[in-house]
Amino acid sequence: MKKYIVILLSLLTVSFSSVQAQSNHSREMPASMEMALRKMNMATIALKQLYIDTINEGKLADAAIKAMLENLDPHTSYTNAEETKKFNEPLNSNFEGIGVQFNILKDTLVVIQTISKGPSEKVGILPGDRIVKVNDTAIAGVNMPRDQIMKRLRGPKGTIVNLGVVRKGVPELLNFRVTRDKIPLHSVDAAYMVRPGIGLIRISSFAVDTRKELDAAIAKLKKQGMKKLILDLQGNGGGYLEAARDVASVFLKEGDLIVYTDGRSVPHNEYRATSGGNFLDGDIVVLVDEYSASAAEIVSGAIQDQDRGILVGRRTFGKGLVQRPVPLPDGSLIRVTVSHYYTPAGRCIQKPYEKGKKKEYQEDVYNRYKLGELMHRDSIHFPDSLKYKTLRKGRTVYGGGGVMPDEFIPLDTLKYTKYYTSLSRKNCILENYMTYQDQHRKELSAKYSNFDKFNKEYVVPDELIDSIFSAGVRMDVRPADEAEKTKTHEQLSMLLKALTARDLWDMSQYYAIMNEDNEAVLKAIEILSGK
Repeated sequence: MKKYIVILLSLLTVSFSSVQAQSNHSREMPASMEMALRKMNMATIALKQLYIDTINEGKLADAAIKAMLENLDPHTSYTNAEETKKFNEPLNSNFEGIGVQFNILKDTLVVIQTISKGPSEKVGILPGDRIVKVNDTAIAGVNMPRDQIMKRLRGPKGTIVNLGVVRKGVPELLNFRVTRDKIPLHSVDAAYMVRPGIGLIRISSFAVDTRKELDAAIAKLKKQGMKKLILDLQGNGGGYLEAARDVASVFLKEGDLIVYTDGRSVPHNEYRATSGGNFLDGDIVVLVDEYSASAAEIVSGAIQDQDRGILVGRRTFGKGLVQRPVPLPDGSLIRVTVSHYYTPAGRCIQKPYEKGKKKEYQEDVYNRYKLGELMHRDSIHFPDSLKYKTLRKGRTVYGGGGVMPDEFIPLDTLKYTKYYTSLSRKNCILENYMTYQDQHRKELSAKYSNFDKFNKEYVVPDELIDSIFSAGVRMDVRPADEAEKTKTHEQLSMLLKALTARDLWDMSQYYAIMNEDNEAVLKAIEILSGK
């Protein structure tokens, strides 16, 4: 235990010393820090030698680190080795596994799609197949938690997993030997033409390959006639700062300032647009909301400050702190806040916080809702000290707690009926949809060879919606009146059509349907159509 703590503290000391050296502020360890390290070391030895029970040294170290960070800012954090791996997977743009998208239907794993050219597709696994065994372990009919199923399916590249598969129309159990491989995780969720000449690209996070995916999406849409772009960052929680720089460089001219950072122990650093952007001239509208954070705020703030495009939506989350990862020997990680970042106009968009009050910080969005901000822009008041000017047109923008869009879109709290919400919470919608889709997948695929035909002709069958309503009755979920039932029928029709399109093609088709009822998207179309 003593050895572990010494290694940990030495690593932290080395990491912080290297940071200080970079900023020419290297100095000897203060007496207070030396005393703190001595106290921790003595406490560790005392527990190891004197405590009545056996000590789990790993858990004790985890608890000690978390306690050290508890009273700091809301974004300095610690994750153990397993948590770190899960956290990094989407940002590293891949994981290792068998390459299927699946849902759990009546305690059975049903393959929704196989990843193109992935391990499962290569051996012949098909959408609609039920994976019931992994190696010699049954995973169907045993109420196995989803995370345990995923743990069995995933594994290092090159390892073998034997799958037992039930397929409709085939009486015997099929056995597949799958060699696991790297499976790409995409951060560009959707890219499609929303109107003639207007494309929409939705980015869910800022990962290693986001720029590469974005370039490919723009190239594809340009071939379809895209001249103007809606960049959808709604709900985008951020990612790598470098990825934000690379994405912003797609739209800004070489040398344009994107963001700069300043901290106590790290040098002032500026991130400017690099050359090679492939959408430097077309009009842009960026969509943001209260869950757009971090790297998403860097990109949207740069586009706004540089007068490159219009922002539509609601005030963003307000994360203006930069973390530096400090890896620990066992694969765990500390993310240490080292600086603030500022938009090109000089705005720090970090929202206010009190050290140690992470719960209150996390409840900020809910408090905005209670105060009416998400529904009424007039409820937000900015002091003169938080007003800034954009760099080219001198428009007024605001700092101090997120990026405020140019066009406000209120949150529609009455968009979905109480009946619809109750059906969703009871899982009546997805469970009945999956059952129906599983039974009709082949005929739908045969009937609709392309999305345009599907979008024009497909009508969600009444029998599917009736099955959802009947499931609701069995769970004592009923509409208040016929008007609510009729409106819920309309809302279900749009969702179920979008889900069907997703399962026949991908997320671009899902959003192509759902976004026709998205007020921010419709406002962006209106703005770009008028230019």
